[in-house]
Amino acid sequence: MDPIKEEATKVISKLQQSGYLAYFAGGCVRDLLRDQVPTDYDIATNALPEQVTSLFSKTRSVGAHFGVIIVISGEFAFEVATFRNDGSYGDGRRPESVEFTSPEEDVLRRDFTINGIFYDPIEGSTIDYVNGQDDIESGTVRAIGNPESRFREDHLRLLRAVRFAARFDYQIEENTWAAICSHAEEIKNISEERIRDELSKILTDPNRVRGFDLLVESGLMKAMIPEILDLKGCEQPPQFHPEGDVFVHTRLMLTLLKDDPSLSLVLSVLLHDIGKPSTYSYDEESERIRFNGHDRIGAEMASDILKRLKFPNKVIEAVTEMVANHMTFKDVQKMREAKLKRFMARPTFEDETELHRVDCLGSWGGLDNYDFLNQKRTEFDNEPIIPPPLLTGNDLIEIGWEPGPRLGEVLTKVQDMQLEKNLNSKEEALDWVNANYPSS
Repeated sequence: MDPIKEEATKVISKLQQSGYLAYFAGGCVRDLLRDQVPTDYDIATNALPEQVTSLFSKTRSVGAHFGVIIVISGEFAFEVATFRNDGSYGDGRRPESVEFTSPEEDVLRRDFTINGIFYDPIEGSTIDYVNGQDDIESGTVRAIGNPESRFREDHLRLLRAVRFAARFDYQIEENTWAAICSHAEEIKNISEERIRDELSKILTDPNRVRGFDLLVESGLMKAMIPEILDLKGCEQPPQFHPEGDVFVHTRLMLTLLKDDPSLSLVLSVLLHDIGKPSTYSYDEESERIRFNGHDRIGAEMASDILKRLKFPNKVIEAVTEMVANHMTFKDVQKMREAKLKRFMARPTFEDETELHRVDCLGSWGGLDNYDFLNQKRTEFDNEPIIPPPLLTGNDLIEIGWEPGPRLGEVLTKVQDMQLEKNLNSKEEALDWVNANYPSS
């Protein structure tokens, strides 16, 4: 048995032996019924929070007011929640009050039928009051009860519905979909952090394109990142972009990514051409569409968008760097070796290379520069791309140099010579400096 499931079953067993109802609940049941291994297990019971606390030696109270206690069993922590009814949702996130109740009523407060099934691991039986098993079988995301009410209770469910539909390749039930579309703007009423986390899960999922399409079609994308919709109808030069406008190009790139991209990479794909609509121009002389400076403008826009959604600084910096540099790849074969090595040594280079690959495949298809970089990567495999410098500032100060900008310039030139293997030792570097800067 899966060790997490084994420990969770022990918690269930102890609750049942003490006279309480206790079941697995929520996503873990859904995953078990889909023959997938859950990553965590939630437990629902009629035991009150204080009764749960008294039964187990290691507990944490994280939401006793809402009937939630964390139980530590072995190496794992499990959320144990008392069956409850929720009162009104004043903030579109959490109920203002709860009432402890039966499992039949508890399930009616949950979001979707596929997440509203209980499972008794002791008896090996499924308890399904909302026909969730039928929806798992048919591949349907359906709100429990009135979808309008479910989405008013917690606006994040709008994004969760999209995530489940994309992740499992399910269809969203007609009335549920209609409610998502009509309430899409309400996603603005919840915190940027909650939007960010759910959006990140959608975009990093292997089926991210389905999620992207649902976000656009529902109006959720317009509410969260309206700049994406500006890509529609933004024409591109057909000789380089036979696939179509910027929106089509961006969507195609999302389909070409590998299954497990970093969050920074998938965000850079989504936003790499975000600056094109505002930089669009038509050169009459060359009869060509141009987007002068779209990489620079796009980097600024990407930074603003990600800051607005409260992404971590590390992610923002990486995405901004990748958007700003994505056009540089066209010049890599012309770079001197020193510049190329510095370019390849940057921490974002691996993700940038993948961005370049899907950018090419999602447009004219040429991978000359990508192949060139892979060849160079092989050449550099047996040596550090940026080795320890032959000279430091202290070395130059010791021979009479004064600290200042000129010292830094000379050190850069020395490193260029080193990277191009024209200087190979400290002694050679000092001789070169003395020969070229004798009066310094």
